[in-house]
Amino acid sequence: MTRLLRTNAFRLAALYLALFAASVLALLAFIYFSTADFIERQTETTIDAEITGLREEYADRGLAGLLEIIHSRSTTPHGGSALYLITDPALQPIAGNLNAWPRARQIRPGWISFPVDIKTRDGPVSSTAIASVFVLHDGFRLLVGRDLRDASAFRGRITRTLAWAALLTVALGVAGGLFMTRHMLRRVEAVNRTSERIIRGDLTQRVPLTGSGDEFDQLAGNLNAMLDRIERLMLGMRQVADNIAHDLRTPLSRLRARLEVTLLERPDAARYGEALRETIAEADHLLATFNALLSIAEAEAGSRRETMAVVDLAEVARSVAELYEPVADDKGLALAVEIDPGIAVHGDRHLLSQAIANLLDNALKYAPDGRVTLRARRLVGMARIEVADSGPGVPADRREAVFDRFVRLESSRSTPGNGLGLSLVRAVARLHGGDAWLEDNEPGLRALFTLPLADSRALPATRNAA
Repeated sequence: MTRLLRTNAFRLAALYLALFAASVLALLAFIYFSTADFIERQTETTIDAEITGLREEYADRGLAGLLEIIHSRSTTPHGGSALYLITDPALQPIAGNLNAWPRARQIRPGWISFPVDIKTRDGPVSSTAIASVFVLHDGFRLLVGRDLRDASAFRGRITRTLAWAALLTVALGVAGGLFMTRHMLRRVEAVNRTSERIIRGDLTQRVPLTGSGDEFDQLAGNLNAMLDRIERLMLGMRQVADNIAHDLRTPLSRLRARLEVTLLERPDAARYGEALRETIAEADHLLATFNALLSIAEAEAGSRRETMAVVDLAEVARSVAELYEPVADDKGLALAVEIDPGIAVHGDRHLLSQAIANLLDNALKYAPDGRVTLRARRLVGMARIEVADSGPGVPADRREAVFDRFVRLESSRSTPGNGLGLSLVRAVARLHGGDAWLEDNEPGLRALFTLPLADSRALPATRNAA
């Protein structure tokens, strides 16, 4: 209970309870005062109506007729609450059910309030009465009033009812606050328990869902999705570490073995030169791997955004295609280029060139024959780069995995490359606000990535003209 009372949930529930209780009490007070005021006004209205009738009788029948009426009404009680008194100029009683002129206080002109003793079956009962005074001719006075015993009893009953209602409201509010706090605390404790197990190393733990679809379920769903993502990233990091160890160990081992063998052989300048060239080639391969990793990291971190400007993607694609035309000719492949003119995008020219080059390099590497097509299209609000080939393609269930670092479809990893090309393409596309994916070319594969279009008026005039 002590822990429950210290929670923010209980404090919030207590705050809402206080606001609710204050609202209820204000409403009950309004009901009470409105009811009490209504009863008093009804009593005064009744007295006014009776005074009006007695005035008319006095005007028609005079003092004698008025005395007869007052005597009749005094001996026939109207619910036991009507009070009448007629006095002479010396305030001596002449008729009515009051023994003497009351010791009253004026509540407003023509209206007085005074204590009165009412005879009941259980004996005299003290009460309060209000009355209106009417002065007759020759100094005679008429007092017509009502005792407020019934009104006081009614107000007391209302007061007790409202007090019990307020007490019940507070009790239910406290019980509801405790229940809500306990319910919220139980859901939070479930998250805490799961977090503690994850901290201890069990990444398979997930926050339980109740199926209600409330805010806690939405939070638990988001936390579980985040944990799934973290688990995938951790698995990917382990795979990347394994692939890096494999891809770097082999060239480093070859490089060391080559140098060791060269040192053991008979000194020969030609052999030394060949060994150095092969060593430089191995070093270049290692540098290319590290440079690709650095480019991916820079693209994912967004550190190259400062160098972005409006560039002509069509010109970039055309320049890359010209570089790879000799490679296609050497492999006996036809490189088709279909490029819309003047495709303006806001981006980094070097990274865009590298992404297109990676797609063309993959297509030319895996296409055994036929043709490779490079397309650059201007769509509605987007620019799209597409490289299609007639190679073996990628299975549908692996098309997402090949965008991860060092992922290669062949387990032998004998084909030249480092498994970072598509990773860089997606990183570049997302850096520029687009995305990259693979599709079936029937036969072969289509690699695509999109970028948001920029205002073509920002391109240099010479390029627009081209």
